Amino acid sequence: MKLLFVMDPLARLQIAGDTTFAIMLAAQARGHEIWFCEPRHLSLEHADAVASAWPVTVRRVAGDHYLLGPQGTVPLGSCAAVLMRKDPPFDLDYYFATLLLERARGATLIINDPRGLREQNEKLTVLEYPDLCPPSVVTREASRLRSFLAEQGGEMVVKPLDASGGFGVFHVRRGDPNTGAILEQSTNLGRRWTMAQKYLPEVRKGDKRILLVDGEPLCAVLRVPAADDARGNLHVGAKPMATSLDDRDIAIVNKVGPRLRERGHFFVGLDVIGGWLTEVNVTSPTGILEANALYDDAYEIKVVERLEKKIAGR
Repeated sequence: MKLLFVMDPLARLQIAGDTTFAIMLAAQARGHEIWFCEPRHLSLEHADAVASAWPVTVRRVAGDHYLLGPQGTVPLGSCAAVLMRKDPPFDLDYYFATLLLERARGATLIINDPRGLREQNEKLTVLEYPDLCPPSVVTREASRLRSFLAEQGGEMVVKPLDASGGFGVFHVRRGDPNTGAILEQSTNLGRRWTMAQKYLPEVRKGDKRILLVDGEPLCAVLRVPAADDARGNLHVGAKPMATSLDDRDIAIVNKVGPRLRERGHFFVGLDVIGGWLTEVNVTSPTGILEANALYDDAYEIKVVERLEKKIAGR
């Protein structure tokens, strides 16, 4: 089968921890034809979505991890599946890329679904489950953030709606002389919507990343923040540790998973801290390679197997 990966430049990949690269390797090993392009290579020919793409061979050799064939025009409808794996930020270019992918609806399997990518912001989606997420507000007003800080007992986390990887995430405490500057930065002086959530002290024990495939749990990794950082993101120093799903986690998966599947989200990462759902990552969630190392498994193969079944089911 021909699989097209729409993603960041191959040359920039850190293959030791890149989930997309692991999935590409697994698909290639199972005999699939792998193609690559960036979002900027998508276009329309009249009403047909096409990509100016390259066939690619990948291998796990640092600095020499891919070989491109001749570039050609690939109708998206000629692919068994198109995997949108561009990392955030979810900016205007990303938005238009989803509109171009939309033109291939019905002609191929697109994952994650471009409509779902547009409509389900990774921060805001948790608010669809008020019984599962911590107290939260979304505002551009620093004054509202200050009052929310007081309501939550003097601690909160603020984060931008359009970033990822822990960028722009601040742990705000009452009495910190930098509070004003942090809130100005977060809201860009009232020009950017910012989410604030109650600070969950359980984050010191770890931020649990639960990976779902077609609505069902694949694996989970506990990301323990570094001693001098409040964020549970691996690339800023958090340590991956083995974990399991407790009853609360299972309840979250059972409620959120089917709805994500209905909306076309095939590969998703849920972030859970102390039993509270804090984010729903639908753009390009990661964590497979860390899980492989912790549990001596190859979860990317299971992702490709489920993808094969989903394609066959169409």
